[in-house]
This record gives sequence, C-alpha cells and structure tokens, in this order.
Amino acid sequence: MTLVASPAYLSTASATFEAEFKARLHWSAEADAAIEQRVADILLDVQQRGDDAVLEYTARFDGLTALNLSELELTQAELKAAFESLPRAQRHALEAAAGRVRSYHEAQKKASGESWSYRDVDGSLLGQKVTPLDRVGIYVPGGKAAYPSSVLMNAIPAHVAGVGEIIMVVPTPVRGSVATGGTGGTGATSGGLGERNELVLAAAYVAGVTRVFTIGGAQAVAALAYGTATIPAVNKITGPGNAYVAAAKRRVFGTVGIDMIAGPSEILVLADGTTPPDWVAMDLFSQAEHDELAQSILLCPDKDYIAQVQAAIDRLLPAMPRAEIIAKSLAGRGALIHTRSMEEACEISNRIAPEHLEVSSREPHRWEPLLKHAGAIFLGAYTSESLGDYCAGPNHVLPTSGTARFSSPLGVYDFQKRSSLIEVSEAGAQTLGRIAAELAYGEGLQAHARAAELRLASVPPMRVNK
Repeated sequence: MTLVASPAYLSTASATFEAEFKARLHWSAEADAAIEQRVADILLDVQQRGDDAVLEYTARFDGLTALNLSELELTQAELKAAFESLPRAQRHALEAAAGRVRSYHEAQKKASGESWSYRDVDGSLLGQKVTPLDRVGIYVPGGKAAYPSSVLMNAIPAHVAGVGEIIMVVPTPVRGSVATGGTGGTGATSGGLGERNELVLAAAYVAGVTRVFTIGGAQAVAALAYGTATIPAVNKITGPGNAYVAAAKRRVFGTVGIDMIAGPSEILVLADGTTPPDWVAMDLFSQAEHDELAQSILLCPDKDYIAQVQAAIDRLLPAMPRAEIIAKSLAGRGALIHTRSMEEACEISNRIAPEHLEVSSREPHRWEPLLKHAGAIFLGAYTSESLGDYCAGPNHVLPTSGTARFSSPLGVYDFQKRSSLIEVSEAGAQTLGRIAAELAYGEGLQAHARAAELRLASVPPMRVNK
C-alpha cells in the first residue's frame, strides 16, 4: 500500500483562507462522556477501597496480578540495576541529558524561585517566602511507548525545587493486555511483572525519584490524589497520559494541584526558505509520528520552497517506521501555509500559539521579537525540536491547544508555593491601622476595623455602621 501524506495547502491571499484555517486548527478537547463516567467511577472506587481497587483495575487493564500493592513498588536497587544494565552509550546519553535539564532548572530556580523581603520606612518587613511542595506525583506513560525523557522533565525540576518526596507511577502492562492493545514497549522485559522499560527505570534512578509504582491509568491518578494504605497522597500531579489520565487529572484538581490538561502534540515551523527542505519535512514528521491527532504546520512566504517541502515529505515518508501514523496526522491536521511575508507568518503563529515553534530562518533573532505566544521557541535551522524534547535543557512539558497564550512550560515554579511575609512595626501600625480601619468600616466589618484600631497609640471609639 502506498502511503500519501498531503497536508492541506493554504494561502493567506485566498478569500477562503480564514474558514479553511479555522477548520484545520479545530480540535475538541472535550472528553467522551463515557470516559468521563468511567473515570468518575474509578476515582470513587479507589477513594473508598484504596489498595484493593488499585490492584483490581491494574489486573483488569494491565494484566498485572499481585497480592498487595507493595509488590508493584520498585526498589531503589531495582532502579539502579536498570541503569547499570543499559548499554554504555545509553547510560552516557541519559546522564548527559539529565545534567543539562538539571543545570537549566537550577538557573531557573536562582532567577525566580528564592524568598525575598525588604523593610519599608517604618521598619515593617514585607516579602515572600518560597517553599517546595512536600510530595508530588509524576505520571509517566507506559502503555504504547516508553518515555524516559518524561521522567527527567518531571522529576528533575521537582528535585531542584527541593520537593521532599517524588512518587512516580508508570504502567507496565502484560503483553496483550487492554492497555497495550497487544504490543509491548521497545526495550522492555516481560514476565509476571509486566513490560518494564529499563531506560525509564534508569531515568528514575538518575533523576532522583523517591518511590516507583508500576500502575497506571485513572486508578494511579486516584491513588496519588487520595492516597491508599500503600501509596501516600501527594500535593500535585504532573505528567502526560491518555484520555483516561487527562480526565482523572481534571477531576482531582482541587484535591491536588495539576500541571495542565495536555492535548495532542503540535509543531509549527516558521521558515524563510533557507533551510534544507528535508530538515523541515523531518521536523514536521517529528510531531506527526506521536499520534494521528498531532498537528504539524509550516508557515512560509516562499511558494516554491513549500513545494520542495511537500516533495521531501513524499520522498521521506515511506522509510519512516511510523509512516502510517504520520500520514494520517498530516492529512487530517497538517497544513502548509503560504504567507505574504515573514511578518504575516509571525502574526499567524501568534494566533495559533503552538506548543513547539521553530524559527527556521537565516535571521531567527530578527523574527523572535515578533513572536509572543508559544510553549517553546527554537531559534535557527540547527535547533530541531527533538533536541528540546530530550537534552537541550528547558522543559519539554509544554502548553498545547493554544493555551500558550496564558500558560507556561513546566518548571521549578510548579513545584513551589509562595507565602506572603508581613511583619508590621509599632510605628507602621499607626499608619496602616488607620487606613485598614477606614476601609473595614466602609465594608461593614467592625471586628476587622477594631483589630487594627486596638494597636493604635490613641484608640478611638468603635464606630457602628447604620
């Protein structure tokens, strides 16, 4: 069978561009009603029955049977053994990537994650105390594929932030179970304990994860949110997952914090026509291969160059192991958009607010100031998005579906909380007390007003609002 990957060709000069553009971008983030109800049932069951419910769902969905949940917890010795079992090149790559991710997030912490305070003219102290969360949970997908990079990107900033405990959950389904759909992960070992990916476990060891449980799905999210006899409740849950995981995270928000509700992966390449077409075609593939709903878009003012990229897509696609997924993604949601200028391309990029934005240009710093909304911006032809996914340093957990207009990448700040510091001096109370009392009386809150007035050197009689 010959695969054809034909992204929609759009032109901003066309009278129908706006309608075609909006149709191509449309994606519904609303979960299926049946999924929502199933997830609600699982969450309630885990909340009520704890370990027993988690064991039951893990057996049903992942094919893993255990007498107790402790059997599904991996020891630090097992994580270390997984690391030492890797080929030397993989160990080196994992440590190098972890080092760069750690360095970036340590710099991020120094820039924005420290406590601060000052004293005003009256001697009152005002400031902010920054403290890490006590315990967080990280969800690492493990059904259809293995993602050691997700371990690094979730665990390392938490570790840098100073989080006391990092609890990781990762499904290790038995081959042929519901979760895997009959397939196992690359590089996995199988048996009664399911499909374990050594690179994922090694990443947990390198990143400093405290505890690891081989469970997944909505039941894992519920266990982290509510706690069970074996799994401690966490303060926040981060990490991507399937529709059931996303629905579960949405429902437990409020009981715990969450990072975001992630949609399909996205890449937008803003090109001036100077980058080899094969490079751009492969960059579009790099997101399209995630799944059929992933979105890959090219914006370029050079019509001939767009044709060259399409030719490269046609030539390179047959050799890709995930060619069928790429073809469906590009045909269903991909687009090659001819713009009037690079300036217009930047405007359209801001409207899309993509997860990954490549500025594949000879002068990337000329266009970067025009770009306001993106999860991550990759500057220059040599900066492929895949480098950011694995080892550049900045976090690869990014806002999707246009949420980059108001959201940020996962970072140290997601694993910290801030408390305001206020210490009012006796002199300061004389000024602030009168201000606060006046406003409190205006709101009809006499106790607020009186609490401030009692600290004044000359206490006035209490006013009664009528």
